[in-house]
Amino acid sequence: MPSPPFAATAERIARLRWPLPALLAWVAAWALWSLARAWALPAPVALVLASAAGALLAWPCARPWRRAIAGGGFPLSLLALGAVPMPPWAWLLLGLPLLLAYPMRAWRDAPFFPTPAAALEGLDALVAMPRHVLDAGCGAGHGLVAMRRLWPQAELSGIEWSAPLAWASRLRCRGALVRRGDMWAQSWAGQDLVYVFQRPESMARAWAKAERELAPGAWLVSLEFPVPGHTPRASLQGPGRRPVWAYQPAGEAPAGQAHSTAAPPCR
Repeated sequence: MPSPPFAATAERIARLRWPLPALLAWVAAWALWSLARAWALPAPVALVLASAAGALLAWPCARPWRRAIAGGGFPLSLLALGAVPMPPWAWLLLGLPLLLAYPMRAWRDAPFFPTPAAALEGLDALVAMPRHVLDAGCGAGHGLVAMRRLWPQAELSGIEWSAPLAWASRLRCRGALVRRGDMWAQSWAGQDLVYVFQRPESMARAWAKAERELAPGAWLVSLEFPVPGHTPRASLQGPGRRPVWAYQPAGEAPAGQAHSTAAPPCR
């Protein structure tokens, strides 16, 4: 159990506006590294001490990806600047986990940005409970978990090109059927709702696929990015949250007649 002084410090760090926690962790780690080297400590020892300090200050960050950025910034910058000598082959080894988790073929789709926990809150008030739900490009399963909370009785499935991320998605949402494969090659036929968190450049392609394969009344739901040139049936928007756009490609609403609902800010 952390001591009261550390708990109070962690609480203050957690209240800081991002990216101030990351800047604090990086500055503290670099300061400790400089002191350790000034005291003639060996480079590996200084690296461990400074990295541990950065990780400790990064821990109060609310989201895992922010902890990774705050805690990993110092050692990565140290290596990039050559402060710790590394043979060329070591850089190749550092790149292997990235290539395994995010293979080259997937780079033309959205990068790995998990669906925030509360991003889809309120969607169940707009969409009647779908029986079959597909998360196209499910990553590590954050979207599946969010939809499981909305529709616990729905049959969830996911498709993800990255084998490690597909495996993580299966662990995160054990009730879902997650396949490793190409979200564009797998048919969306038979789905009552397809969820995507893609790039703006991918939305026209997603619309075309949904229009071809989804039955009348089925939903295409996009987090953050709308489909250009098409009017959503419903949307969730509000201060402090990412917008959610809900379409029915087989029965598109006439322009200007979409039903838009503003949801409360995410907690």
